[in-house]
Amino acid sequence: MESIFEKLWRLGPAAYVLKAIVAAIAADGLLLVFILLRRTYRKRYFAKRDARVFELRQKWEALISGELPFEAWRKKSFDRRIVETIVLDAFEAAGPKESARLLKFLRESGLIEKRIFEARQLTGWRRMKALVALGRTRAPEGIPALAEGLRDGDLETRLAALRGLGRMASPQAAEEILAWVGERGLSVPALPLQSALIQCCAERPQLLLPYVQHAAGPLREVLGRVLGEVATPSLGLDLLQFVGDDLDELRAAAARAMSHTKSGLAFDLLSQLARDPIWFVRLRAIVSLGKFSDPRAVPSLLRGLTDANRLVRLRAAEALVDLKKDMAPIFERVVETGDRYGLHAYLTALENSNLREKLDEELGASPKINQEARDRLRKVLRTATLLREEPTIAGGIPEKAVPPQ
Repeated sequence: MESIFEKLWRLGPAAYVLKAIVAAIAADGLLLVFILLRRTYRKRYFAKRDARVFELRQKWEALISGELPFEAWRKKSFDRRIVETIVLDAFEAAGPKESARLLKFLRESGLIEKRIFEARQLTGWRRMKALVALGRTRAPEGIPALAEGLRDGDLETRLAALRGLGRMASPQAAEEILAWVGERGLSVPALPLQSALIQCCAERPQLLLPYVQHAAGPLREVLGRVLGEVATPSLGLDLLQFVGDDLDELRAAAARAMSHTKSGLAFDLLSQLARDPIWFVRLRAIVSLGKFSDPRAVPSLLRGLTDANRLVRLRAAEALVDLKKDMAPIFERVVETGDRYGLHAYLTALENSNLREKLDEELGASPKINQEARDRLRKVLRTATLLREEPTIAGGIPEKAVPPQ
């Protein structure tokens, strides 16, 4: 006699539907079993890890100081991963003294050498993981291994090595990054490269100069932005070559670097850059002129006070207020510009510096301004409104002022 399964097997098209249902039920059952097993395994794993973390934390000082032998935990991969994770997490909030102690522990326990070996020998995601951990240690001996990671064929691995070198924040790391971009060009996104170079070149920005001079295209733009961020007064003379450069970022870098170079040439060049068509170049030039605290800068600062860009107006106003000499004549010239946005920027800077009362007193006693002008200026100071008739159009309707862009 045929079994029921054999009869079902010969049901024709309906059998295929039945087979599909049975297969789906079996697949769902296996998936459910896998999920339950995985959850059970992860629950046990995290419970075990939590218990082990608690045990190691109780012995942490002995472990870091070396009183607890390294062999007690280093040969066990489970314990080694926990110890390394705790140390690297502690690095993020540690001060200089604690960082030195943690770095000494990583060296003496051989964890840094292990990560260096893995960063050079492993491939794929394991190499990327080793590069990330090596960068978090901030150990200078890891720089060559991270530099090798920059030449990996995988983009994610190159980014991991680049971020690791950025964490080092040292000129040696900057030299490796610059040598790599000099060989390969811009082979990673611009922002991670820019961020890493800003961190690494802050101490020695002069490292950028030869690469900026010989780079081209998008790479030169990135290096120009970095130079604009890290430029210091010590680069003043070296950056004069970029005052007339086609790249906006390099002109801005030149303006920033000349902020403390108090020479007639620097003053003339900054006055020229304060007229630049690019707003952030004008901004850098205005800020540098303000640092001179020189009355010769007043005409350029007054021009900046009427700039179309709000940030330029604010910085120019702050620079004028910081002069703190002959405030009354300067305020008269501010009012003579006839720019209400510039006036508001100046009054804001005046208020922020708590010098409003001082200016009012100077206006009341200034021998350089006649009585009528003093009364008018004091009224402008109190009302923050320009006292002049608005131009009219046909029909006598006042023409509305058009705000700057």
